[in-house]
Amino acid sequence: MDFYSKSSVYLCLLVLLLLGSACVPNKKLVYFSDPKYNTETLTPITNQPGAYKLQSRDILSVRIKTLDTESSDYFNIQPENSFFNINQASVYLNSYSIDDNGSITLPEVGPLQVAGLTVPEAQQKIQEAFSVYLNKATILVKLVSFKITILGEVRNPGHFYIYNNQLTVLEGLGMAGDLTDFGNRENITLLRQTDTGVGAVVVDLKNPQLLSSEFYYLQPNDVLYVQPLKAKATRGNLNTLNVLSVIFGAVSTAILVLNYVN
Repeated sequence: MDFYSKSSVYLCLLVLLLLGSACVPNKKLVYFSDPKYNTETLTPITNQPGAYKLQSRDILSVRIKTLDTESSDYFNIQPENSFFNINQASVYLNSYSIDDNGSITLPEVGPLQVAGLTVPEAQQKIQEAFSVYLNKATILVKLVSFKITILGEVRNPGHFYIYNNQLTVLEGLGMAGDLTDFGNRENITLLRQTDTGVGAVVVDLKNPQLLSSEFYYLQPNDVLYVQPLKAKATRGNLNTLNVLSVIFGAVSTAILVLNYVN
């Protein structure tokens, strides 16, 4: 066997080796594998989402409802009879941002401390503040800055606005189109804003205990980063090797043709 034949055999063996290492085993793609789960009865899992505490830079929608339309229009940023176009720009312009001191500034009422309160607690506090000016008014408070960001090995990375009071990790990843085959289901970094800065924790989708963990529920401004599997780097190396094999084949063919001509 000549040099070129040996080189071709070695190249084929190397390609087969890399192909094997680039494949992702099925067991790495399974979520929440637990032998206790069965097809006959529900396996009870206890988990209660924690109440979210408002923070600086959260945005609240505050709507005042009264029988007196003029009074409602005076206190509301946007009048009741106007068309409310739902987009993030209008939501921001027609809502109240919690400042660095943890307060929102309401008409007539002035600054009101709401950071550290839940949304229902903030609603009750605003209701009491407005009762001085309005009789039998109904105050509706909504958190409109519930946004999450999902990056890494998902099909549709980006940031997503949530029009709900509650969201799970699975729902968030579903909004991003789920993980790709090269997403590491055992190594997802969750970044969360805290009172002292940013905290990080690793989320393991293969661990059934995640369903009862506090990190199963996402909070506003959470960031999920899905780490890639090593197989992705191998696949990239394989693509490079394919290009090199084509070049090697072309060079070998050229040398053989030249030898034949000579």
